[in-house]
Amino acid sequence: MIKFFRRIRQNLLSDNKFSKYLLYAIGEIVLVVIGILIALQINNNNELNKQRTKEVQFLKNLKSDLIFEESELERYIDIRESIVNSAQIALEHFKGKPVENVQMFNFHTFNVGIWQEFQRNNNTFLELLNSGNLTIISNDSIKNGLLNLDLIHKAIISYREHLRNDLEQYFYNPWFTTVDLDPLAQSFVFYANKGEFDKNLELSREELNELLNNKVFKNGFVLSVFTNSLIIDDYKKMKDLNKKVVELIDKEIAED
Repeated sequence: MIKFFRRIRQNLLSDNKFSKYLLYAIGEIVLVVIGILIALQINNNNELNKQRTKEVQFLKNLKSDLIFEESELERYIDIRESIVNSAQIALEHFKGKPVENVQMFNFHTFNVGIWQEFQRNNNTFLELLNSGNLTIISNDSIKNGLLNLDLIHKAIISYREHLRNDLEQYFYNPWFTTVDLDPLAQSFVFYANKGEFDKNLELSREELNELLNNKVFKNGFVLSVFTNSLIIDDYKKMKDLNKKVVELIDKEIAED
């Protein structure tokens, strides 16, 4: 083929048909340029396909993380709501409601005092963020959703740090210095495992009355209700946004 074109050029030059040769040369250049452009386009398409395959895999991993995280959010919403409920029940006794069952009051106190933290399942998002590959996610709505989830969680961490400090100052200190935790812990664990109280345990009403007259201890319950309610609201925001992002991912993958 190359020899064929070379022969045409030689014939045109030997016949002094320079204008025709010039047109032919231009045409040959155009063909070469077109060939190069086609090759570049094919190569570009191959790269785009590779990137899209990589993006889809990241989206699938993100979806898996978010689905697991959603179930964890539901669990921790229940945990925090249980804590708020226990704190509100305890506060009724600080306002004068008689304590008929010391072990039940102890159960609610322990429930408020037990510390549990929600940990995000966002390994794929962190991988994208830390590697600078977040731009591989082409759908801006998905990308913004992931970033907003991270912002909400940072707000939760802030609330949680405040709550931890409040509990240590207003709840744990008066609690630990007033009561003997050994029988109280036994009572809590027995009830948590068996759904009934240990009839062989007798808790001190004297210690109970001392706690009910401690305003600092009471304020620990007040702050627990307030801050846990804020955390619950943000958990629910995360859960709703989580669902929306999963739906967006499903639509994006379906287009592939």
